[in-house]
Amino acid sequence: MNSLFPDDEPAASTPQPGPGPDAPLAERQRPRRLADYAGQHHLVGENGVLRRYLNSGRLPSLILWGPPGVGKTTLAHLLATELKQPFSALSAINAGVKDVRDVIEKAKRQRGTVLFIDEIHRFSKAQQDALLGAVEQGTVTLIGATTENPSFEVIPALLSRCQVYVLEPLSAETLRELVAKALKEDEALKQKKVKLAEDHALLALSGGDARKLLNLLEIVVQSTPADKKGVVTVTDAVVQQVAQRPLAKYDKGGEMHYDVISAFIKSIRGSDPNAALYYLAVMLEGGEDVKFIARRMLILASEDIGNANPNALMLATSCFQACTVIGLPESDLILAQTVVYLATSVKSNASYLAIRAAQAEVKANGVYPVPVPLRNAPTRLLKQLGYGKEYAYSHNGEGNFEEQEFLPDALSGTRFYEPGRNASEQKIQERLRSWWGEKYGY
Repeated sequence: MNSLFPDDEPAASTPQPGPGPDAPLAERQRPRRLADYAGQHHLVGENGVLRRYLNSGRLPSLILWGPPGVGKTTLAHLLATELKQPFSALSAINAGVKDVRDVIEKAKRQRGTVLFIDEIHRFSKAQQDALLGAVEQGTVTLIGATTENPSFEVIPALLSRCQVYVLEPLSAETLRELVAKALKEDEALKQKKVKLAEDHALLALSGGDARKLLNLLEIVVQSTPADKKGVVTVTDAVVQQVAQRPLAKYDKGGEMHYDVISAFIKSIRGSDPNAALYYLAVMLEGGEDVKFIARRMLILASEDIGNANPNALMLATSCFQACTVIGLPESDLILAQTVVYLATSVKSNASYLAIRAAQAEVKANGVYPVPVPLRNAPTRLLKQLGYGKEYAYSHNGEGNFEEQEFLPDALSGTRFYEPGRNASEQKIQERLRSWWGEKYGY
C-alpha cells in the first residue's frame, strides 16, 4: 500500500517530487499536475465531466476503463491531489482482502481518502465484496482502473456504486506531443542533440501506450551513436533495429489491437468469411482473450444481422458461453464456426438504425407523456382519473391485434423501424402493413 502524501499534510495541486535520474523516462515524465496531463480531453478538458467534479470539490467513486498506457493510474493520483485528499493505492495483483480492510480502517480515521485499485478486474468476488460497505457509506472514494470491460469483470453491486468512464487510446497527435515534450524537458535527453527524422515506427510500436512510447524513445536515443556533428538521428529503421520487432506484430495489449478487431468486424459485416478467419487467426496467435472476440461477435450479431436472421444472435450467445467455459485452445473451433456463420448470413442493420433514431428523438425533444390508456393504475385515484380505462387488450382482437394509439400524441405515426431488404424482414413489413394499414407508411 502506498500513500501519495503524509496523513497530516495532504498537499493540493502542488507538483509532487519527481523520480530520480535512474527511473525510466516514462516515470520521469509522469505529470505532477493535472494541467500537464496528456489526452482524455472528454474527461479532464475544460468541459470534461471529471473537470466538473473537481470544480464542485467532490469526487464520486468511479472506474477508469481503457487500454494500457493511457493514463489511468496517473489520472487517479492527480484527481486526489487536486482535491487535497489523502490517497492510498493497492494493486489487485498482490493485494488481498486483509489489505483492503486495512485501508478501510485507516480511512475511517482519515476522512476523504481516495483508494486507487489498479487492475480491479483481477480482484476476486470476495475482495470486491469487501469494498462495498466502505464505498456505499463514503468511507473511501474508490477509483478502480481496468483494461477489461467492467460490465463483465466487476460485480454488479460494486459497479452500481461507481461511475464508469472510458479512457480513449492516445491519438498520434498526443503521442507526438509527449515525444516533443520529453526531448525538450527531460534532463537526460536534453544532453543529446536528437533529430526525429521519422516517427511512424515509434508510434506504431507503442500501440497508443504512452509508457511504452517514452521508454522506447529513451532506449533508441541512448543506444544510437551520434554522427560526426554529435546528432542522434531517429528513423523508423533505427527504431525497429533497437526494438527488434517488426511493425506488423500483433499485441493484444496495444499494438494493432484496435485495428485488427476493427478489420475483423468489418470483414464479417462485409460477408467475407476468408478475411474474417484471417483476422481471427491473427488475434488467436497473438494471445487475444477469446471472450473479447466472442463479445464483439455478440454485438455484431444484433447490430449487423438482427432480425434478418435471428439465429445469429443465438449462435453468438452460445459461442460466448462456450468460450467462457472451454477457453483455449479448443475455443478456436467454436469461434471459427461462428465467424463463418455470421459472415455468410444475410445482413440487416434495421434494428440498430431504429433504436438510434428513437434515441435521437428523445434527446432532441425530451419525453412526451404516455397516453392515458397505456398508463398503470395501481390506485383508486388513478383509476378515477381514467388511467388504463380505454386500453384494448390485444389478445382479445382478431389475430391478437387491436388497433389503438401506443405512441405519445405528438409522435403519432412516427416510424423509427424501417424493415431491411431481406426475406425475413420483408415478411415483418407485410405483417406491419396488414396491422397498421397506412398509419406508419409500411
